[in-house]
Amino acid sequence: MGRVKKGDKVKVDYIGMLEDGTIFDSSEKHSAPLEFVAGGGQLIKGFDDAVIGMNIGEEKEIKIPPEEAYGMPNPDFVKEVPRDCFPKDQEIMPGMVFVMKMENGKQIPLRISLVSDDKVTVDLNPPLAGKTLIFKIKLLDIII
Repeated sequence: MGRVKKGDKVKVDYIGMLEDGTIFDSSEKHSAPLEFVAGGGQLIKGFDDAVIGMNIGEEKEIKIPPEEAYGMPNPDFVKEVPRDCFPKDQEIMPGMVFVMKMENGKQIPLRISLVSDDKVTVDLNPPLAGKTLIFKIKLLDIII
């Protein structure tokens, strides 16, 4: 089979962690290995690049800076909205996540960062923005 090259469809097991060791994602969590086209831009750049050149059965641990993951937080993505944009009967607290549906049908998560009597501050940045990510990757197969 050889090494993974750009354009190969691959199957990997992985564990994604923050620098403090907190696991934020894994193939085990999804009950299946991850399949994707290497170098196809489907995943964050650092992960996508890491599988190029791997052999079946090979394992590696990579550290991905924010610039090759979810980028740095953008202050323009933090907005104040009126409290009445949220259901009146629901308690709104910092840390809660709501899903906002865009006109194009895409759904994006928004995190509540501050709540006052009449305003709610929401953060549309990806939850992992600004974070260095560590992945343990094992290449299971190159799919022909």
